[in-house]
Amino acid sequence: MRRKLKIGITCYPSLGGSGVIATELGKLLAEKGHEVHFITQSMPFRLGKFQRNIFYHEVEVNDYSVFRYPPYDLSLASKQAQVTKMQHLDILHVHYAVPHAISAILAKQMVGDQLKVVTTLHGTDITVLAQDETLSDLIRFGINQSDAVTSVSNDLTRETKQLLQIEKPIDLVYNFIDKRVYYPRDCSSLRSDFALPEEKILMHISNFRQVKRVVDVVDIFNKVNAAVPSRLLFVGEGPELPKVQCKVRELGLQDRVQFLGKQDEVAQLISLADVMLLPSEKESFGLVALEAMACGVPTVASDAGGIPELITHGETGYLAPIGDTAAMAGYAIRLLSDPLIYRQFSDACIVRATQTFCSDLITEQYEDIYYRVLGIAQPREEVVCENV
Repeated sequence: MRRKLKIGITCYPSLGGSGVIATELGKLLAEKGHEVHFITQSMPFRLGKFQRNIFYHEVEVNDYSVFRYPPYDLSLASKQAQVTKMQHLDILHVHYAVPHAISAILAKQMVGDQLKVVTTLHGTDITVLAQDETLSDLIRFGINQSDAVTSVSNDLTRETKQLLQIEKPIDLVYNFIDKRVYYPRDCSSLRSDFALPEEKILMHISNFRQVKRVVDVVDIFNKVNAAVPSRLLFVGEGPELPKVQCKVRELGLQDRVQFLGKQDEVAQLISLADVMLLPSEKESFGLVALEAMACGVPTVASDAGGIPELITHGETGYLAPIGDTAAMAGYAIRLLSDPLIYRQFSDACIVRATQTFCSDLITEQYEDIYYRVLGIAQPREEVVCENV
């Protein structure tokens, strides 16, 4: 049996793929008997009810008047060091290079080298922040000083090494889904609240940032609806929402588009959909596409970033060039118009999600990294991922 560890996890606790993955990973590690301490500015939204082996430590920012800006990164480092000393943590696993890795490295310097820092890169810390010359040196430092670094896609690893001239090895550890949560559900009774029996449902879930190209979703839907009677469901909120609503009114689609706002639990909502739309111009992985895949819902997406590592074109979904809404609409119409092809895609989605991106497999990959940086030889457990 593997030695149980004491692991600190720091992530952004609000809505977003990195926070979801970090929280779900912590819960899975706790289920395996590890002691997990979340050190964050607020309760991670996916943490939920009390669970054995999980503890939460809130980072309180000093509002001393001499500080023009609240020093969150310093407060975080102090809290990480405090929890490490009190709880005798083995590992600090931080999600995002800035400020979390920098704070963890400072905490390590305060408590000693016995504490190891594992940093997971999720995307924006590289694709956006690392391109800012005022931050790139800091991000490079955080990566190089970490005891291990992981990335959620080969594409993100490539961009990290190229942009920051990183020579340090970066472990590929894909995002994952918990098949106990994401699986095809019977939503026939709920579906009638959103669409008529003969209508199809398209869905988009995001934080409505510009990089998601959410206005393209409306354009795609407008073309699909002209050929196949459909409804469009938007889940989430963000800065681009007013533009999207304006585009919906401009095209006269108000009666066919619904905005459901932020939703903490989306597994049942995803099962309502026939097709997920993800036309992003940058996407380090595309967690929402994986969640849809696990529910048997194919995704039509842009051929960007790490998405091609997740979606197999012509088998579990379709990929098109960024901004090519006509091609994306054509692919969606093909899926929605042919029940046989749709069934094949849906079945292939479930197989790929539950086997390649199995939570048990990914959790063990992280455990292997923890033991490696700690210099502990531990036998590897055999993991068998089965379809739902």
